[in-house]
Amino acid sequence: MQKTKSLTFRIGQYVRILCVAILIAFTFGPVSVLAQTVGASGSPLPRFASLGSSKINVRVGPGQKYEVAWIFVQNGLTIEIIQEFDAWRKVRDSEGAEGWIHKTLLSGRRTALVTPWLNDTPNGTPIYDRADATSPRRAILQPKVLVTVEKCEDGWCEVSGRYKPDPNSDDNQNFRGWINQVALWGVYQNEKVK
Repeated sequence: MQKTKSLTFRIGQYVRILCVAILIAFTFGPVSVLAQTVGASGSPLPRFASLGSSKINVRVGPGQKYEVAWIFVQNGLTIEIIQEFDAWRKVRDSEGAEGWIHKTLLSGRRTALVTPWLNDTPNGTPIYDRADATSPRRAILQPKVLVTVEKCEDGWCEVSGRYKPDPNSDDNQNFRGWINQVALWGVYQNEKVK
């Protein structure tokens, strides 16, 4: 009888410990997941931004004395700021490459790349007339198309951009519509952009 009571007591202790652990995880877990670090600038880290120039040296360290690792050549390209040191920002591109850029070469304009993790999709990614997949399609965007993010809410982002329907022509066409937020690299999941 004593052995059964002791076993029941131990199981009861484990159940209580497990319940407390679950309660702590549910109470504090979501807060720590949502919490962001604040950089030296007072802005959250990580955060998305875009390139403010069409030729930007990316350095291996935070300063001009460090060698150039590579050069960005597309104005407006989406980058993720992951660290700050003085006037320098450590950035990551959509392919995971990291390096340092001076803060004056960055822009707060929100841009995003459409499904850069896909090499090719025969059907592309649709943008819609409204934030609703049953609304009419406005365009089909291929992977790595750069778009301007106008706003995001409730899992959808309104985006705009330009494209050349004919590569041999100087004629550009504009597009604007709504895209599912998970198809963009440049906006965090459930992030609201205004």
